[in-house]
Amino acid sequence: MSVHAPALRDQHGRSIEYLRISVTDRCNFRCVYCMPEAGLDWLPKADILSYEEIVAVVEQLAPLGLRRLRITGGEPTIRPDLATLIAKLKAVPGIEDIALSTNGVKLPAMAAALKAAGLDRVNLSADSLRPERIAAIARRSLGFRPVEAAEAAIAAGLDPVKLNVVVMRGVNDDEVPDFARLSLTLPLHVRFIELMPVGEMAHLTDAHIVPSAEVLARVGQLGALEPVAGPARGNGPAQYHRLPGAPGTIGVITPMTHTYCGSCNRVRLTADGRLRTCLYGDHEVNLRDPLRRGEALQPLFVRALAEKPLEHRLTQLQVGGLRALSQVGG
Repeated sequence: MSVHAPALRDQHGRSIEYLRISVTDRCNFRCVYCMPEAGLDWLPKADILSYEEIVAVVEQLAPLGLRRLRITGGEPTIRPDLATLIAKLKAVPGIEDIALSTNGVKLPAMAAALKAAGLDRVNLSADSLRPERIAAIARRSLGFRPVEAAEAAIAAGLDPVKLNVVVMRGVNDDEVPDFARLSLTLPLHVRFIELMPVGEMAHLTDAHIVPSAEVLARVGQLGALEPVAGPARGNGPAQYHRLPGAPGTIGVITPMTHTYCGSCNRVRLTADGRLRTCLYGDHEVNLRDPLRRGEALQPLFVRALAEKPLEHRLTQLQVGGLRALSQVGG
């Protein structure tokens, strides 16, 4: 089969060409909405896919139409030699685009090397611009400076650079205008994400959710927002707007008030080699064990897509048994 075959479609007709790959379940942060403060029961090293195994999975799935990859965690930059993995994945025939999701702590030191290895773009998570608040939300004080991280990514030639902000009422929602102003001076795509309830962090839900319509109203106080198309690459579920004269954009992601499942084009590979067809579903297929037995993965992938659910049940607080978002890389 040609490596340029069209992407497979799931049982609902959605074209699946995008794989999110978690390379670790560990993180150097303990963000209040993402991971319990004490951490989790970490996966044994023997259970985690090696870089060679990750590449082998992608090599088997690319001929079915896989085109785009995103490296996630946990926090992917804490796994050693990440640039090596990116270079190997970039060399797989058919793979056209590789992105990274990161908390940004190591980005100033790593951005140039990751770009040289073949990384195309990056999503940077930052939930405050104030050092003391960053430490409070992350429950770690690591000297993280979001603007410095974003500028390093831009300087390295990563494009687009997106900055993701989980908005929490009474926690960081007062900084919405400050984040939006970054789009006025940097070619940065600032994306505000509605808080999502998962597992042990579900206590944050109702009272802390700030609907995206309210976020846009606050941003609109800085100037008239114009709806625009998203970045040419990596234009996922966000809806984008631009402030007058801004080189960057403002995006909103609405998992709570408006689902975007109808256009879902992705599946996820967990750090221990399970193919998860919906972030908040409970449908998983073990790819690690068949891979280690030398079995073909393509039939398993085709079968998994045939079982991919139509939509998540997040608004009904059904989250597929997850204790934390960090378990699947968001």
